[in-house]
Amino acid sequence: MPLDLPSAGGQLTDALHRQLRAAIIDGRLAAGSALPASRRAADALGIARNTVVAAYDLLIAEGYVLPRKGACAVVADIAARRAFAKAAPSVPRTRPELLAPAWRELPPVHGPGRPLPARSFRLGVPEHLYFPHEEWRRLMTRAWRQWSKQPFGYPPLVGVPALREAIAEHVAFARAVACSGEDVVVTSGAQQAFDLLARLLVTPGVTKVAVEEPGYPPLRHAFQAAGAVLVPVPVDEDGLRVDALPDDVRVICVTPSHQSPTGVALSLSRRTALLAHARAHDAVVIEDDYDGEFRYGGRPLDALQTLDRDARVFYVGTFSKSLFPAADTGFAVVPAWARAPLLAVKRMGQSHAPAPLQEALAAFIREGHLARHVRRMTPIYAARRQAILDGLQADLARWLTPVPAVAGLHLAARIRPGVDPRLLVEALHRHVPGATSVAEYSMQADAPAMVVFGFSVIDVELIRPALARLAQALAR
Repeated sequence: MPLDLPSAGGQLTDALHRQLRAAIIDGRLAAGSALPASRRAADALGIARNTVVAAYDLLIAEGYVLPRKGACAVVADIAARRAFAKAAPSVPRTRPELLAPAWRELPPVHGPGRPLPARSFRLGVPEHLYFPHEEWRRLMTRAWRQWSKQPFGYPPLVGVPALREAIAEHVAFARAVACSGEDVVVTSGAQQAFDLLARLLVTPGVTKVAVEEPGYPPLRHAFQAAGAVLVPVPVDEDGLRVDALPDDVRVICVTPSHQSPTGVALSLSRRTALLAHARAHDAVVIEDDYDGEFRYGGRPLDALQTLDRDARVFYVGTFSKSLFPAADTGFAVVPAWARAPLLAVKRMGQSHAPAPLQEALAAFIREGHLARHVRRMTPIYAARRQAILDGLQADLARWLTPVPAVAGLHLAARIRPGVDPRLLVEALHRHVPGATSVAEYSMQADAPAMVVFGFSVIDVELIRPALARLAQALAR
C-alpha cells in the first residue's frame, strides 16, 4: 500500500495516521489484518519508530485498530460502525422541550445588525481618540506588578475595597448619590447587575416588573429570563408615566437621568411620585444611570437614590460610557437589607471581577483621571450634539422634531405627523449609519414614531454632510 509521507517536519505522525485511517475506512486494510510491528514499519518507511507508535496509538484511541498483548495490532471491524451511522436518525436542529421556557425563543440581539463604519452615528460606544491611554497603561502595569507579588487568591465578592470607596466618592461627587463604600457591589458591567437583581427579586411567573416602553432591551431580557411578568409602562416628555403604574407591580425599572432611548429626563414631580408609589405599594426601584455623567446645561436633578428615604432604590451604574466597554465594570449601590442576599446570588455565578483591573480603575478614579476625562469629553460631545440639533432644526425640520434632552450620548427626534416612518427609517439607514428607530427598543407594535442619533463616535465635520444627504433623500 503506497504511503505519501512528507520528507521531514512535524507533520509525519498526522500524515501516517490520516492515510492509515483512510485505508481502513475504504476497506484497503481489511478487518483482522495485522499491522506491521512499529520497528519494522519505521525501518521500511525510513522514519522514527516513535512516529509510527504515535500514529498507531491514535488509531487505537479512535477504535480503528485493536491492540493485542505480545502480538501486532489488528484492524478493527468497522462494518457495525458504518451500519450504525447509516441507520442513526438525523439530529433535530432544535430541542425546545429541553430548554427553559424563557430561552425557547431567543431575544433579538440589541444593537446594529449590520456592519458600521468606524465613524458613525451608532449608540452606546464612547470616543476612543481622546482617552488617556498612557495613564491607563501605567496604572494597569502598576496594578499587575503589585498583584504578582501577592499570594494567589480570589478578590472580595463585593469588589476590592479601594474600588468600592472610589466609586462611592465618584457617584457622590458626580451624581449626589448618598452612599459609602460599604453600599457598593462591583459587577461585570451593568448587565450583570441587572441579572443579579432579576434573580434576587423575581419569583418566576408571579413577580410583575414595570419596564419603560420604549426602553432598554437587555434590561428587559434579564428580567424576562428570570421569569418576570413584564409590564410595559409608557414614557412621555417627563419620563416614565407614574400614573400608569399598576398597583401590583413589585419592581420598577427606570432610566431617570437620560431615558433610554428617548433621552428625556424624569421630572422632579415624577421622581417624588414614583418613590411615593413604591412606598405605598411595597415595590422596589432599579435606577439605571448609564451615561448621566455627560451633561450639556442645567442643574442635574437628584438621583432617585438620593431622594429615597425608605431603602427601596437600587442604583446601577457603569463605566462603559465614561471609559470604554472593554473595562466591563459596573456597580450597584444596594440597600443594606438586600446586600447579603445579593452577594449569595452573585456567588453562584461570575462572582469575581479581575483584581488588577479593579485596582487600576480605583487608582484612575482616585487620582482624578476619570473626572478630568469627563470634563474634557463633555465639550467635545456637546459640539457633536449641537451639530445634530442644528441639522434637525434646519435641513430636516420638515420631517423630524428633536426631543429635548440635556444629558447622555444620544439624541432622539420625533417623526412629524404625515411622514411615512418606514420610508424615513430606510433613508436613515442608508445615509446616517448607526442611527436607528425607536421601534428597536419597543415591546409593542405601535412604537412611538421616533429615531435616535448617537454622537459619541462621529465628528462634527461628518455630521453636517450626512444629515444634508438624509434631507436630500427625504426630499426626493
